[in-house]
Amino acid sequence: MAHFYLNEFLLSAEIGGTAELVGAEARHAVTVSRVKPGDALTMGNGAGLVVSGTVRTADATQLTIDVESVQLEPAAAPAIWLAQALAKGDRDELAVQAATELGVDGVIPWSASRSISRWEGAKVVKGHDRWVAIVREATKQSVRAWMPEVADLVSTKQLVALAASAQVLVLDPTGEQALTEIETDTRDVVLVVGPEGGIADQELHALRTAGASIVRLGRTVLRTSTAGPAAIAVLSAKLGRW
Repeated sequence: MAHFYLNEFLLSAEIGGTAELVGAEARHAVTVSRVKPGDALTMGNGAGLVVSGTVRTADATQLTIDVESVQLEPAAAPAIWLAQALAKGDRDELAVQAATELGVDGVIPWSASRSISRWEGAKVVKGHDRWVAIVREATKQSVRAWMPEVADLVSTKQLVALAASAQVLVLDPTGEQALTEIETDTRDVVLVVGPEGGIADQELHALRTAGASIVRLGRTVLRTSTAGPAAIAVLSAKLGRW
């Protein structure tokens, strides 16, 4: 498989032309992945444009390819978002990584009432930047045309407000309806996953009152790191993405 890198500043490309990779991505390609002239390489801008070609020049500051194919992929509609509760250790990060690989269109960090991990003060920016880095690397690993957006940290009140415009599906073992039974519409879908201790009763009540659906995945209870990715796989099949 050709090497895949991201260049968010790549706005257009034509077959027979050239495309450049600069900065840290070029340095990683040349010094770590050992990309050299003559190698096949694929480059995307994370916003639907993907170009492939043969490397013409390669050094630690700039890499150039001769463009042989150009693909412009439209954004998925409806979009699938994962509202992932902050969790201890790296469990929320594992969820974000797997969700990106499985096709999520955006992730929303959620400070749930039972979240042990907290983003406060300087940790808000640090945590957000960490999720962006995870999403970026997972996008490259899975060779995705679109890089998921990482939204700002939300409170439960802000999360509940999303039900006014999106189809909010709350994953919880107490859900009376299975995710496979849910009918989607033209609205974006927001999957809500709680922290290790689950979603508090008052949060479930607030979400349900706002119009969210409480759904279950199956008979077993999944970890916070696996529930979201599993649900994304189910929705991808239902929406015809897979």
